Order: sequence, then C-alpha cells, then structure tokens
Amino acid sequence: MRLATWNVNSIRSRADRVAAWLERSGVDVVALQETKCRDDQFPEMVFNALGYEVAHVGYSQWNGVAILSRVGIEDVEVGFPGQPHWGETPAEEARAIGATCGGVRVWSLYVPNGRTLADPHYRYKLDWLAALRTTAAGWLAEDPAAQTALVGDWNIAPENDDVWDMAVFSHSTHVSPPERAAFRAVVEAGYADVVRPYAPGPGVYTYWDYTSLRFPRREGMRIDFVLGSPALAGRVTNALVDREERKGKGASDHAPVIVDLAD
Repeated sequence: MRLATWNVNSIRSRADRVAAWLERSGVDVVALQETKCRDDQFPEMVFNALGYEVAHVGYSQWNGVAILSRVGIEDVEVGFPGQPHWGETPAEEARAIGATCGGVRVWSLYVPNGRTLADPHYRYKLDWLAALRTTAAGWLAEDPAAQTALVGDWNIAPENDDVWDMAVFSHSTHVSPPERAAFRAVVEAGYADVVRPYAPGPGVYTYWDYTSLRFPRREGMRIDFVLGSPALAGRVTNALVDREERKGKGASDHAPVIVDLAD
C-alpha cells in the first residue's frame, strides 16, 4: 500500500493538479490538509472518477482536512477525543479526521500554526498537541498491534536539520523548545517518524514559503510527517518527499510525503 500526506493549500484551486498527481504516483491513500472549503464545496467527483472515496471535514475557507482512498474508507471520525477548541466562543476546528483504509487507521492532522510565541494561538497549539499525544497513547495501550498513521502538517520542525537556517527562526514558532518537546512526546508515546530513515537530512524539506524565492534557493522546512505505530512502522519499505510537486505554476507551498508499506 502507498500512503501519502499533502497540505494542498486549497483543494478547489488544485483539484486537477492533485488528480493528475494521484494518477502518476500510484498512491492508494492520501491525507490532505488545508483544503480551505466547506464539505459541500469539496470537489469530490473529481476523485470519485479516479476510484477514490472521500472523507472530508471543513467548516469555512480556513483549515479543512480530508482522506482520499481507493482501498476503502470505514469508521470515519471527525476530530479526536479531547481535541481542544478555539475562538472567543470556543469551537472545534476542522483539523483532524480519521478513517480506516485498507486495514490502516489513518489520521489526517493539521496542527495549529501558533502564530507567535506570545499569541494565545501558541498555547492552543501546545494544548492541541498534548491532547493528541494523550489520545494517541491511549490507542496504543488499547491495541499495541494497531496499524495507525498520524500524518499531516505538524507545523513543527523538530530538529535543526529540518530548517534551512536556524538563525532565521530564532524566537519564532515551529522551532521553539516547547513545540519540539510536544512533537517528541508523540514519538515517545510510540509513533515513529517513518520517513527520516529513507530521507535523511540536512536539506530535505516539505515546505517552502512563496516569498523570497525560498524554493529555488532550497530554503525550506520539514514540517510534514508520517508518524507510525510500531506495527505500521514495521511495514515501511521506502519513503520520500515528492519535491517535484512543489514546482511549476499553481503549486502548493508544501510537497507530498509518500510512504510505501509492505503487504
């Protein structure tokens, strides 16, 4: 099975591009983030025509997560237990959706950005990650043999090699010690970064800002991950960042991350 994650930065703007990539890449299941649309606006028929079932949650032009699968979608769950809410009138954002696809429990996750270290959104980000860690650890305690993939845009660069220049990011989000500790806590709960062994750094990134020619200058960040439970990690045979999909007109600012699983 071939599993992928991709922050598409607006699915309505890039539906045809995503569809063409699916046909080329042979991906069986892809988790999408930042779809930026309501459920009724999602271009589901484009992917149904290619043989993919769709599970999506989106409430507005912000956030939004989806799972596309051609190996079945079962037991769809919007939000994970304990997921924090956000806003003056606290509400659940469209940042997590889970489904079982081909025997693998896939969670498409769009971790809050945090904005700045002094912003309340930063505290929300840390609380969101802590809740995810608690819930995900509980899943493994209930079933140590579970095939679970926590995938998506984590908005964290956990190691110095995961950013093009640490000096540029001093005193900013994505690299702060509390964020890195929160990411590490999920790993230590039993979910391994299954991509890094096959795509070692430095210089391997998944995101490049649109400004300042970041992409051609190779000035990026690695913030998109596939974290696998022990049972899933043991099936991984290869992994890569499809950097080619960051090229060309109309590209997302993120590249897809692909993982191959043994049958």
